Amino acid sequence: MAAEREVLFEFRRVGAAVKVTAVDAATGTEVSLVGAPAAGEAALKRLAKQKLDYVMAKQAKGSG
Repeated sequence: MAAEREVLFEFRRVGAAVKVTAVDAATGTEVSLVGAPAAGEAALKRLAKQKLDYVMAKQAKGSG
């Protein structure tokens, strides 16, 4: 199994919502999403990482 890559997360409160930014440390690829604070940090991290995985896979497919 491949080692997990390092992903950095930033949480910023924007009004009644939370903006979550996820950055792949190796490539600098960055994605953001806005969610409800009630969803919890773990759920928002999971969603942000899923979006980051999707964007990186799409980039890899487009370049190869």
